[in-house]
Parts: sequence; structure tokens; C-alpha cells
Amino acid sequence: MKKATKKRVKRREWTKADIKELKVHSKARTPVIKIAKMTKRSVGALRQKALNLGIGLGHQR
Repeated sequence: MKKATKKRVKRREWTKADIKELKVHSKARTPVIKIAKMTKRSVGALRQKALNLGIGLGHQR
């Protein structure tokens, strides 16, 4: 039997437009799950980037 191949996650760099969009959503207090679906990034990735930028994201501001 063949081994099941694992789906590989491909990393995407953060563009200036992505960062700008994240800041806009932060000010608009958009739920993180919605932002994740729109940007096609994980919730964890969004939270980490927001933490690095020093902006609030989600319910714990």
C-alpha cells in the first residue's frame, strides 16, 4: 500500500498591501476568522504578524 502524502503548506511572504489590509481590519475590528478567510492565511499567522507589528487583533486587545 502507498503511504498517504501529507498536504504541504506553502509559505507566502507578507506584501506591503497585505500589511496595510491587516491594519485596516484591525481598526475596523473585523473578526479574525473573517480576515483569515479573506486573506487565505491562518488565524495564527495573522495573530503573529499583528503581534510583530504591535497592532491589536481579535477580542483580546
